[in-house]
Amino acid sequence: MPTGLIIGASRGIGQEAVRQLIAANWTVFATARDDAALASLQAQGAKAFKLDVGNPESLAGLGWQLDGEKFDLAIYVAGVFGPRSDAKTPPTAQDFDQVMHTNVLGAMQAIPIVAPMVEAAQGKFAFISSIMGSVDDASSSYGWLYRASKAALNMAVKSAVSDYPKATFALLHPGWVRTDMGGENAAIDVGQSVSGLLQVIAGLRSADTGTYRDYTGKKLAW
Repeated sequence: MPTGLIIGASRGIGQEAVRQLIAANWTVFATARDDAALASLQAQGAKAFKLDVGNPESLAGLGWQLDGEKFDLAIYVAGVFGPRSDAKTPPTAQDFDQVMHTNVLGAMQAIPIVAPMVEAAQGKFAFISSIMGSVDDASSSYGWLYRASKAALNMAVKSAVSDYPKATFALLHPGWVRTDMGGENAAIDVGQSVSGLLQVIAGLRSADTGTYRDYTGKKLAW
C-alpha cells in the first residue's frame, strides 16, 4: 500500500488530496494547524499531525514524529494569498512576513526534513505553486506579493533538485479553483483540480524532476 504525506490538509486542495488518496487505498499522513481540522482528518482515516509551517520548531517536531517513514508521495499544499493589491500599493512588513514565511520559508524548511523520506521510497515531492509565480506570464501586478512568493518557491524547489536525486520534484499549478483562496467564481472545482494534479504526478518520471506544470500536465514557462 503506497504512503503519502499532505502538508496543509485542513481545507481545499489539501483536504481533497487526502480524500482522494484514501479512496485509492493509500496510507495518508496529513497536517493541519487546528484541532478541529485534525479531528476531521482522523475521521477520514488519515494519520493527522499538528503543524504550523510558519513555525520552524513545529516543522522540526514533525520531522521527529515522522522519523523512519518512507513516502511514495509528499505534497506541500500550505499557502496563503495575502493582500490582493497591485504594485501601486506596497505590502506591509506584516503581510510580507506572513506570505513569505508560509509560501517560501515553510517549504524550504520542509524540504531537508521530508525529501530524505521521499528519497527512501524513490518517490515524488510535489509543491502547489501557481501560474502567478511565472515571471514570463506576469502580465499584471495583481496579487504581486503572492506572485513574488510563488516565484521564490519555484526557485527554491528547482534549486533543491540536485541535492535529492532519488526523489522526483514537481511544481504544480492547480488551476483557478473554487476554494477559500480562489473564490466561488473560479473556473474549476477542487475535485477536478486534485484529480488532475494526482494524474500529472502519477505520470512523472525521474527525468521530469524539477518540472513546472499545471493540473492538465501542460508545461509552464518560468
